[in-house]
Amino acid sequence: MKTDNKPEEIKSNELIEIKILPDKVKKFHKEVSAIEVLRSFDIANLDEIIAVRINDKLLDLSHIITENAVLEPVTYKDKDGLDILRHTTAHVMANAVYELFPGVKIAIGPTIRDGFYYDFDPPIPFVLEDLEKIEKRMKEIVERDVSIIRKEVNKEEAKKVFSNEIYKQYLIDDIKEEIISIYEQGDFIDLCRGPHLPSTGKVKMFKLLSIAGAYWRGDERNPMLQRIYGTAFTTQEELEGHLKKIEEVKKIDHRKLGKELDLYSFHKEGPGFPFFHPKGMIIINSILDFLKEEL
Repeated sequence: MKTDNKPEEIKSNELIEIKILPDKVKKFHKEVSAIEVLRSFDIANLDEIIAVRINDKLLDLSHIITENAVLEPVTYKDKDGLDILRHTTAHVMANAVYELFPGVKIAIGPTIRDGFYYDFDPPIPFVLEDLEKIEKRMKEIVERDVSIIRKEVNKEEAKKVFSNEIYKQYLIDDIKEEIISIYEQGDFIDLCRGPHLPSTGKVKMFKLLSIAGAYWRGDERNPMLQRIYGTAFTTQEELEGHLKKIEEVKKIDHRKLGKELDLYSFHKEGPGFPFFHPKGMIIINSILDFLKEEL
């Protein structure tokens, strides 16, 4: 009796065996998509499945399976599922910016611990008021429920697809593999490894949070881009809870308290250096006295 999760090899050249953890197994003709496999197993929460792990590799639902495999569904509730939701939301944001600001150049848009960001090089700098406009267009793109389609092209083809996107050209040059994956959602195309949600309609609750400056690739010798931060969750309750935490953190932000309590200030004569006011020096001296006593 086998004790691992790998399906037994089968001799037929026309059939493959796919096992869905923990113990459901079926045979299929070769070149069957992951979503077709899932549908055949009559899974109750199929709408909540947004990606799959095939032989422990995270892939799109559209992925074509050509060999024996172990398949594990990924839902919104999984950590990988939340990352996929946020990554796709970042692409929807880039799509919205692309539609609203002709001439904008797009750079990178990864997920981070509590959300995502995307870097842009706009013809005219973004202002905070633009976030509401971008959010509104994002909601329209979600309503369109546009299919998100993965395609694989060689580097030469990718360069043609992104001929007007200088930052994507740089990224393509850095990719070692000859075959590159791109994702299409309507007229918007992005360079990405994926995986992604199957359509924009699968995006849930999101909020754009702030705008910041960011040097391309973190190098001050490179162009300064604008970074838009956002977050996404599966429910409105989760999103509101997160936004509440952000507001609580802002209340105790040292930059805010320092100004309100007249402790210190910042000036162009010393970038990044706090100039302590009399009240601030009282605190500094108290801390120093305490440390001297302890040491």
